[in-house]
Amino acid sequence: MNKEKFHLVTHVLCPYVQRSIIVLQEKNINYTRTDIDLSNTPAWFKQISPMNKVPLLLIDESKALFESAVICEYLNEITPDTLHPKDPLEKAHHRAWIEFGSGILECIGGLYSAKDEESFNKKRVEIQTKFQFIEREINTAPYFSGKKFHLIDAVYAPIFRYFDVFDRIIELEIFENLPKTSTWRNALHQRLSVQQAVVTEYPELLLQFLRKRDSYISHLVPADIER
Repeated sequence: MNKEKFHLVTHVLCPYVQRSIIVLQEKNINYTRTDIDLSNTPAWFKQISPMNKVPLLLIDESKALFESAVICEYLNEITPDTLHPKDPLEKAHHRAWIEFGSGILECIGGLYSAKDEESFNKKRVEIQTKFQFIEREINTAPYFSGKKFHLIDAVYAPIFRYFDVFDRIIELEIFENLPKTSTWRNALHQRLSVQQAVVTEYPELLLQFLRKRDSYISHLVPADIER
């Protein structure tokens, strides 16, 4: 049992924060959490976060780790029952597709920031193409490589969560004809650690965020959808 005290500094909508929380939950690690406003970060955070980003993991309130990939790897290494495959090649394969997932998050940012329908659809097709690659890599249900939940599953769960909200606004057809990806998405949606990675109000908060973007998708959000 680890004796360190863990304090995670977060933002309620950050997908990289969700990765870290999912790993903390999967590993049954006790931690405290502090949400901050990224548009007005507190002075104490700026002093300990060299990149001024979340998540930030404070260990015994004395050492700080930043970057979600580093935080997740650290938490995995200090606890039993690794969330990586034991085979070195399969482990490397997972890590490669974890990096691919970070690229999808960048595309999602481009999707909800797109100013017009043309650029929006361009990003939509780009994301759909990425998931077509993933469809070929998924091994067996219900998760990315079978029945065991791995770190790669913690990475993709926040990605799929975006589309749970997008689906309330517009039909993107991202996962049409992608049965293995759809099965994976549904399995992650039902995982307790995934559910606990966000506050109950997450969908409404994301919708509020989208409406303020002054982008193409902003104008598609009905005025009463948040209620």
